[in-house]
Amino acid sequence: MSTQVINIIGNLNIRNQTTKFIEWITDAPKVFNAIGIPALSIMIFLMVWGGLAAQVNTSLGQLPGPSKVWEQTKTLYAEHVEERNKEVAFYERQEKRNAKKLEKNPDAKVKIRPYTGKPTFFDQVLTSIVTVITGFLLASLIAIPVGIVCGLSTTLYTALNPLIQTFKPVSPLAWLPIVTMIVSAVYISDDPMFDKSFINSAITVMLCCMWPTIINTTVGVSTIDKDLVNVSRVLRLGWMTNVFKIVLPSSIPMMFAGLRVSLGIGWMVLIAAEMLAQNPGLGKFVWDEFQNGSSNSLARIMVAVFAIGLIGFLLDWLMLSLQKSVSWDKSAVIR
Repeated sequence: MSTQVINIIGNLNIRNQTTKFIEWITDAPKVFNAIGIPALSIMIFLMVWGGLAAQVNTSLGQLPGPSKVWEQTKTLYAEHVEERNKEVAFYERQEKRNAKKLEKNPDAKVKIRPYTGKPTFFDQVLTSIVTVITGFLLASLIAIPVGIVCGLSTTLYTALNPLIQTFKPVSPLAWLPIVTMIVSAVYISDDPMFDKSFINSAITVMLCCMWPTIINTTVGVSTIDKDLVNVSRVLRLGWMTNVFKIVLPSSIPMMFAGLRVSLGIGWMVLIAAEMLAQNPGLGKFVWDEFQNGSSNSLARIMVAVFAIGLIGFLLDWLMLSLQKSVSWDKSAVIR
């Protein structure tokens, strides 16, 4: 009896494995499209890049290929780890010194001085991400309500559209000096909560990236299905109820299209603003390496370029994922 049970279980396992294998074979084209094609395109790009880089010589030496850029990536990480170790040792020395003071005199006043070491590449990456998210959120808090109002009211759209079209094409290079002067005049504090450089960059990002969200939200709200509008009127929904139950769910695709464009623009604007104003971040890192002019500067700049591109890709992916999670139509293809 036990032998028969074992044979039955063995046959079931074989069938399960066979079924899984058939499913894998059936899904193989999907797997290849999702993983194989991107991997193949990356390999071709690296081969072409490596071949062309060997043919280009600059004032700083040969154009770095993939191996040189990867080498500098590891070097930048090693520098980051070394700097963090220095920071830990700095605070440990202060703690030991303060402990000795308190041991001799329990009433002695002790303080911990902040570490003022040079920010590493990864520190500047984090600074740029925090800055762009702050500017983008501020822009969204303004742009989404304005877009909804403009979409619902033709009169307000007619009044605000000239201002939107006037300020939309203004370059961050024009906004940055104005923002810097205003912040310097208004933001005066002996113990500021935020650095002025952070506020300057965040506000510049906000001013440059809000316009696509306003325009797309306006279009999305103004093109809501008339049947839904009629249902809202029949049910006599209040203004706020109508916005949250009818307007927002219906305009999500267009609104998020604007948000994704705005976030991409904000990321580009931030890098340019950091380079121009020498504010902490990836833009400043690129400019400092360009000014440094060492034999490794080009490779380090290219590391920053790839970091900028990958972070931009991840930010767009996060917005896409957020859109899928809040969209009412889960079957819709969102790209």
